[in-house]
Amino acid sequence: MENTKKKAKLVFGVLALLSVTSCHRQAARTEEPPTEKRSSAEIIQDADRLYAARSDPQKVREALVVLRHAQLTDGGNYEVAWRLAKYNYYVGAHSSDEVEKEKVYRDGIEAGKLAVELQDAKPDGHFWLGANYGGNAETSTLAGLAEIEDIRHEMETVIKLDEKYESGSAYMVLGQTYLQAPMLFGGDREKAVVYLEKGLRLGPGNALLRLHLAEAYLAVNRKAEARKQIDALLAMKPDPNYLPEYDDAIAQARKVQDKLR
Repeated sequence: MENTKKKAKLVFGVLALLSVTSCHRQAARTEEPPTEKRSSAEIIQDADRLYAARSDPQKVREALVVLRHAQLTDGGNYEVAWRLAKYNYYVGAHSSDEVEKEKVYRDGIEAGKLAVELQDAKPDGHFWLGANYGGNAETSTLAGLAEIEDIRHEMETVIKLDEKYESGSAYMVLGQTYLQAPMLFGGDREKAVVYLEKGLRLGPGNALLRLHLAEAYLAVNRKAEARKQIDALLAMKPDPNYLPEYDDAIAQARKVQDKLR
């Protein structure tokens, strides 16, 4: 009987200790100051700062995490939606992992569709939706053939809304589409040159546009004009806000230069 009493005291002692510990934990949780709720605008600023360091694609992946957090609490925010489309596209364009590329382009397409649904009369959603269609087309031949018309539709919409958007880049994407698509599905190298020339008139400082115009000139055997665009690209002063894009253009321009020799 005495042993039973001792065991009972021991059990009650343990329970009392657990109860006190639990109370202290609860008190500690209660006494913690509430986490400050940040606005979507503040979160977007953080994401933009990370994207500004996009020469390291990992920073863009971090920006995507930040934006997805914002979307959880503010799912109808247009500024979040089109940035998700844009940042997904950038990661896809700079990834060597085919699985990741497919995923981010699909995510970019969904984000772009949402942006268009939220603000159909603004160019951002249309442009980055079309860009992700284009990225997805490069990862799959079947997807590419199916999405040619989607790319055209989105870029033509951008031109109607604001043809100067991203320094004439909608013309650049259309030009690339006509340059790369099979003739059976609407590919047309001469038409590609026309679109790229239109874009360059709107964005003479767009390094990637000059690069792709040079590629189009080379495709139609206008080598002197291709060489002129490459020389202009190598000599141009880059926009400090687009240094990663300029570096990409320079790296590809060297390859075009080799073909022209």
